[in-house]
Amino acid sequence: MSVLDRIVDSTRRDLERRRREVPVAELERELQGRGEDRPFSEAVARPGLSVIAEYKRRSPSAGLLREHATVTELVQAYERGGAAALSVLTEPHHFDGSLSDLREARSASGLPILRKDFVVDPYQLYESAAAGADAILLIVAALDARDLARLHDEARALDLDVLVEVHDEAELERALEIDAAVIGINNRNLTDFTVDVDRTYDLLSDVPAGKSVVSESGFSTREELEELERVGVDAVLVGESLMRAEDPEAACRLLTAAVEGDT
Repeated sequence: MSVLDRIVDSTRRDLERRRREVPVAELERELQGRGEDRPFSEAVARPGLSVIAEYKRRSPSAGLLREHATVTELVQAYERGGAAALSVLTEPHHFDGSLSDLREARSASGLPILRKDFVVDPYQLYESAAAGADAILLIVAALDARDLARLHDEARALDLDVLVEVHDEAELERALEIDAAVIGINNRNLTDFTVDVDRTYDLLSDVPAGKSVVSESGFSTREELEELERVGVDAVLVGESLMRAEDPEAACRLLTAAVEGDT
């Protein structure tokens, strides 16, 4: 069983418990008090290369990323450093994340927020919106064609933007079949968590005009981001290098300065 399979399996098991603890009707009531709209897709598509700065406590491949740093401290540092949007990892068993992290990020920052998780059920869409997410991630490799289309459409009906993540040409075709507006190209192989940044360059030419492209995983320097902008990528999601940085604000500013053309 691959890492992705294990995570999806644990997610499905955990969903039954969460449904019992917080029925979907309760989440629907919470949506009535949902705060201001922060369009994630607009932040991604703005001129230049947008930086999506990620908060995640650990990863299966890298272990614990940072000790003694609160969500508030990190996301405010990212915002001061010029990030266009935030990504918050909420998967609990392999990344130590939670919806509490998402709620704290929502309170601490004015940036649009992507809930980064392994979404396999409509219940998670209501969870995401109620907790303050502006966008959710759908991983094509984790879903069959029917569930991918259904979750995409239901997310949009809840006014959630959707980052549809692909790893190869076949998955990109499936993302285009549902008319995904924002395509994430993940350079990390979710079967063994190895990274190949050439994946972005290999798939980019197959993405039609009018779509926004987010490159995920493996980038950490000004030079790398400048090259992504040069070839037409709209945004880059950066997590581990920012989480490990001694000064996350300065590290984020260094990346955003590169895409703003500062010297």
